[in-house]
Amino acid sequence: MESAGPSTHHIASDVTSTHHIAPDVTSDSMTSRDYYADSYAHFGIHEEMLKDTVRTGSYRSAIMNNGHLFKGKTVLDVGCGTGILSMFAAKAGASHVVGIDMSNIIDQAQKIIEANGFKDTITLVKGKLEETELPIDKFDIIISEWMGYFLLYESMLDTVLLARDKYLKPGGLIFPDTAKLLFAAIEDQDYKEEKINFWDNVYGFNYSCIKDIALREPLVDTVELKAVVTDPYVIKEINLLTATKEDLTFTAPFTLTATRNDHIHAFLAWFDIVFDCTHKKVKFSTGPHAQYTHWKQTVFYTPSTIAIKQGQEITGSLDCAPNARNNRDLDISISYVVGDEEETTVDYKMCVILYSCRIPFLLQSDLWR
Repeated sequence: MESAGPSTHHIASDVTSTHHIAPDVTSDSMTSRDYYADSYAHFGIHEEMLKDTVRTGSYRSAIMNNGHLFKGKTVLDVGCGTGILSMFAAKAGASHVVGIDMSNIIDQAQKIIEANGFKDTITLVKGKLEETELPIDKFDIIISEWMGYFLLYESMLDTVLLARDKYLKPGGLIFPDTAKLLFAAIEDQDYKEEKINFWDNVYGFNYSCIKDIALREPLVDTVELKAVVTDPYVIKEINLLTATKEDLTFTAPFTLTATRNDHIHAFLAWFDIVFDCTHKKVKFSTGPHAQYTHWKQTVFYTPSTIAIKQGQEITGSLDCAPNARNNRDLDISISYVVGDEEETTVDYKMCVILYSCRIPFLLQSDLWR
């Protein structure tokens, strides 16, 4: 789902977006003004996701290596982007594939579909899922790459659940069908000093009012495994066959056990994806122990440094809910206790993503939203 999954310019211009996309402008004639409102129409975003070999390779393996599940079946590709998943499904033997996307990238997807000989097997539909009439009433399989940073940031899982309830046949399959959100704590003194404490003294001036803002904005970045100082903990598990939209607002308790004596400067989150319905399970992780993906990991800095000993536990809870003003953003609250100390609670807001090699990156979507 290149046009609905996360990327360097992650804008929710997917099948449920309410942003303004000029319907009469083809992708060939788009200007910078058009891309501002429909960044997913630009090939560069799709290039990044297609080159994410963990992401794209996992979908290819799950689909192509399970032709017995796809042969003669109808498939719905939610947020089809350039059509890569649709073509995997067609090549695996699907009788017909319908791909839906709101972005103008679908103009290029149509050319790609035709250039690769799938014109009669794949039908592309432009529009919002809930407002568009599809050429097939019910589907055997739904495929979608819906995941966002922190699994749920600007993700389109609610759209996939809507597609499931409206279009999936009883006993139908969803690719992927299981997701887990994991949590740990990390040592990150050097970068916290550069990123957060920098605001205490800016060329001799006190900028500390920005420090609190910076602390409450999670950072999307690649963290080395050696920085992780606790065992991981599964915060949330989602079964796409049974999950509801209400499940995306949750409170989850956690217990993190230190694996060594060290100092903690932040919490870390990532997600694992499983195609559980496949004959031989296909799965991938976006964690610090795994091969790089464009999702990286999400860092939540703590207000103060936590000294911890091997075997000691950090207990707490994480609250996650879509933002009331923009449900693509997330309001996240983390409460934690170490030993006999008082509980600390920090409210984070995932709305402006600091991204890519620990260089602050302001999303276009946050500029024009």
